[in-house]
Amino acid sequence: MPHSPSTLIPRGQWVPDNHLPRTGNKAFCESLADLSLPVYIVDVDGHLGVAQDGTATIGSSVSVSGENYPLIGWAPALGLESLGDPGFKADHGLKYAYVCGAMANGITSTAMVEAAGRAGMIGFFGAGGLSLEQIEAAIDTLQGFSGPLPFGFNLIHSPNDPDLEQKTVELYIAKNVTLISASAFLDLTPALVQYRIHGIHRDPNGGIVCPNRVVAKVSREEVARKFFSPPPEKYLRVLLQQGKITADQADLARQIPMAQDLTAEADSGGHTDNRPALSLFPTMTALRDEIAAQFAYPIPLRVGLAGGIATPMSAAAAFAMGAAYILTGSVNQSCVEADTSALVKKMLAEARQADVTMAPAADMFEMGVKVQVLKRGTMFSMRGHKLYEIYSTYERFEDVPPNQRKMVEETLLKGTFEKEWENTRAFFMQRDPSQVQRAETDPKHKMALVFRSYLGRASLWAKSGLADRAIDYQIWCGPAMGAFNEWVRGSTMENPENRRTVTVAFNLLYGAAVMSRINDLKSQGIPAPSTMGWLAPISESRIRQLILPPG
Repeated sequence: MPHSPSTLIPRGQWVPDNHLPRTGNKAFCESLADLSLPVYIVDVDGHLGVAQDGTATIGSSVSVSGENYPLIGWAPALGLESLGDPGFKADHGLKYAYVCGAMANGITSTAMVEAAGRAGMIGFFGAGGLSLEQIEAAIDTLQGFSGPLPFGFNLIHSPNDPDLEQKTVELYIAKNVTLISASAFLDLTPALVQYRIHGIHRDPNGGIVCPNRVVAKVSREEVARKFFSPPPEKYLRVLLQQGKITADQADLARQIPMAQDLTAEADSGGHTDNRPALSLFPTMTALRDEIAAQFAYPIPLRVGLAGGIATPMSAAAAFAMGAAYILTGSVNQSCVEADTSALVKKMLAEARQADVTMAPAADMFEMGVKVQVLKRGTMFSMRGHKLYEIYSTYERFEDVPPNQRKMVEETLLKGTFEKEWENTRAFFMQRDPSQVQRAETDPKHKMALVFRSYLGRASLWAKSGLADRAIDYQIWCGPAMGAFNEWVRGSTMENPENRRTVTVAFNLLYGAAVMSRINDLKSQGIPAPSTMGWLAPISESRIRQLILPPG
């Protein structure tokens, strides 16, 4: 430790119990690593010493004797369960303020959601892109487990398929799914409002009970404002007219926010605005405070953080800024429980922070919306941008120059445009026949549906590991993946076969807690150890030893 006690002001005194203080960098690191006990930094004959038992007295006069030592600084014991907002954890039945985000196509699988729930965290099943039958099967699986298991399901905004969004909401209501993650919403929708206020009532004491909870994931202030506000009046009127709510329920709905919990989504995989967390999060918390004061809700509003959280330092920074919880996505995709191919997990495990880029989104293609994907090892982004360029330039596929038509058909579609339209038409006749009706009179829409078919299937090719389509894989990924790989390099978790969701989570939470204690000591003028290698990933069993009180 570079500073000597002579340069630091004593803050009290420390009296040993069973052990005398130790000196040296190793002792300092070992003490910081043991979160189950406090850390006392004391003056030992002109050297900084460290102890974890005994009695510290703050603010009393210091008298050096053989029985006591000047206290230079201290950090309390810090359980992982103390990180984050206590109300968030209590409301959702959690021990830890840690959320596994909903990666579409079921990549956040029932196995991943179960593992997180069993460990005192929570996962949201990745329902986006799946059929109603697949979603229902996942609901049955998670509801079929014995014992309490916190979990939620994703509801992704479907501006091009509002009927699917409505049917998904009706399924959630029918199956009593009481917690959803609302993602990629550009605006609120009647279906989302219906879900939120379904069953709203007063308890015997007059308090408002809203059984269905929404955790919103947003990156724009104007969208966050809508989620923190009560449901829009226009949608309440529609639901009243449809007989889906009563006048009393509409009145109660005007007194609650659409979402009590909101995840500020910074630069992330999938749908993202690439916002920096350091500017986004304070904006969202300021908005939270403004709206809470405006509406005087009977419940507190909370903001969590996602995007870029992949190391102990980033997790610690999120909690230090006041995040109610942290949410991870990209890093979980390379874990054992993720329902994607071994090849994709290998590609993700080799990614660096700069190996990501933006590409057209299949679900919002015509709107020009983009998603963040893995760039290394795939040409999906380049090919997706080419399709969007063609779509934006021409009114029908027949107008596209022959050389470009040939490239699209032979390289991307692997067949003629008309053959691909037959397959696309058959899909939408089952999913949404109105899309087919429109396409048969609007050639530009027909072109969009065919191009969306390629973009959508690219994620399925990746999930299934289709070898001859590897160059077309769409793999949602943010720069967090590269940061995570750099952190775990040289550890057992360098290999994706050893990456388990809960082990990753515990390492991030544990490292964040250690960093918090380091920062506590730094604020007292005590520097961090010269090497940070001891913050490398460790086993889940070892973490449990370091966070549980002795005895």
